[in-house]
Amino acid sequence: MQELPIGVHDFFMIRGDNLLYVDKTRRLLDLIERGRRYFLARPRRFGKSLTLTTLEAMFLGKASYFRGLEAEKWVSEHAQSPSPVLRIDMSLLSTPKDEREFHDAMNQILQFSADRPLAFEKDCSLTFANLIRKIYQESGSVVVLIDEYDSLILANIDDTSCANSMRLLLCPFYMTLKALDRYLRFVFITGISKFSKVGVFSAMNNLQDISLSEKYVDIVGYTQQELEMNFSEYIQSIAAKKSWTQFSLSDTIKMYYDGFSFDGKTRVYNPYSLLTFFSSGEIANYWYESGSPTFIVNWMRKNGIDAPDEYSGIEVGLDFTSSFEIENAKPYNLLYQSGYLTLRKKEGNLYTLDYPNKEVLDSLSALYLECVYRVSSFASLGADLWRALLSCDLTRLVALFSQALSSIPYEDFKNRDEYWYRSLFLMLLRGAGILVFFEVHCAKGRSDLILVTGKAYYVFEFKRSPNAAGVERAARLGTRQIRARDYAGIVVNRGLPCVMAVLVACDCDRTVSLHTVE
Repeated sequence: MQELPIGVHDFFMIRGDNLLYVDKTRRLLDLIERGRRYFLARPRRFGKSLTLTTLEAMFLGKASYFRGLEAEKWVSEHAQSPSPVLRIDMSLLSTPKDEREFHDAMNQILQFSADRPLAFEKDCSLTFANLIRKIYQESGSVVVLIDEYDSLILANIDDTSCANSMRLLLCPFYMTLKALDRYLRFVFITGISKFSKVGVFSAMNNLQDISLSEKYVDIVGYTQQELEMNFSEYIQSIAAKKSWTQFSLSDTIKMYYDGFSFDGKTRVYNPYSLLTFFSSGEIANYWYESGSPTFIVNWMRKNGIDAPDEYSGIEVGLDFTSSFEIENAKPYNLLYQSGYLTLRKKEGNLYTLDYPNKEVLDSLSALYLECVYRVSSFASLGADLWRALLSCDLTRLVALFSQALSSIPYEDFKNRDEYWYRSLFLMLLRGAGILVFFEVHCAKGRSDLILVTGKAYYVFEFKRSPNAAGVERAARLGTRQIRARDYAGIVVNRGLPCVMAVLVACDCDRTVSLHTVE
């Protein structure tokens, strides 16, 4: 089996070291043959940088790297007259203290990208323009590849004033590309979001946005067919070690890592999570372990978001990913751009958003616990909750839930309702990677939570009481609701015992009591 390119995002390194490469060069050839100016938005760790370095190798005519790939013939022919390439990684740019520091930093990045000494201008836009003209005079029409064009804005998205300042600094730099269009052979720009008034979209009116294009939906990420073609040996090896069938392992992989869609039809796997899984052989939450995007963490800490399940199934207009102003960014838009939401389907003039897979939903739950609920040690709490459920120790379950409540800052308890308590319990379980079903519909209503441990089914109804005197009344109300609406009907007669219970959260002492239902 070929070695996996874990943490390697450079085409030259992957091919030079004979690491496994999923061939996307046919898609890139199609781009080159059909147009000249492109923009692609994708979440982090989805292969944007690898795409740009592949394009760089193609235009430079590095034929030896393309043996056996779809683009081999084109690159071999192009090697006779290669194009100069300027690849700029904007993620190298840290937040400047002032305008002068911005221009100095950009000048350094341009020198690094050009790999040559430059005559720096006070305005980095002039340095950029002079560099493109000089390369053109020396070697012909220039290929410009810009990675993470929006990194400086996203790094400050929680501070609208600062983000707008960064936008104003970047705008003249990107507008240089429009002014120098005649010197450019090909332009490809990547990012996570599509912000208005940055100069990329307002000035470059010939920039084709392929982010939602059905034709290029799989230009990054792995399709099911690519998974089966490139990783079959890994699946066979891991299945044998775990004594699983290949079918059951493939289903589990799909549930955890598949499901990203950028047109509402085609589904792709996240490359980072999939490669890390095949390397370790263990199903785990690699998305969260790799670190959440700083911009979404900062946004959540400052603004908060609704409970994660509020975004499952939300409908938005077809233009929801069109360029938007920083100050008007919506939570669901940021969640989509960062990869926490994806397009489940497209109907008429609407997209339906949803979570792509279990790994991402668990990751957002963990992020929600960390940034919104501010629960300390939530991972160990969730694992302990699971152990209590496995052993049917409901007394321990209630004690752990009360422990979670006690760790939440006092000010966060203002105006909390039943939904808030239920969501906290749900997030604790999901944050620990536990499969739990929320608002399960049945013939007469919908239950709050249902989960299965392998030893029993659990049906939970949540109630809230403002004081200790109202706890018993809330418990009776929940019991009647479970019975009258037959919440357990969906899981009875399935070979496992069913435990039905009402969890009543008391505001005054921040504890939870459990009342089983016979």
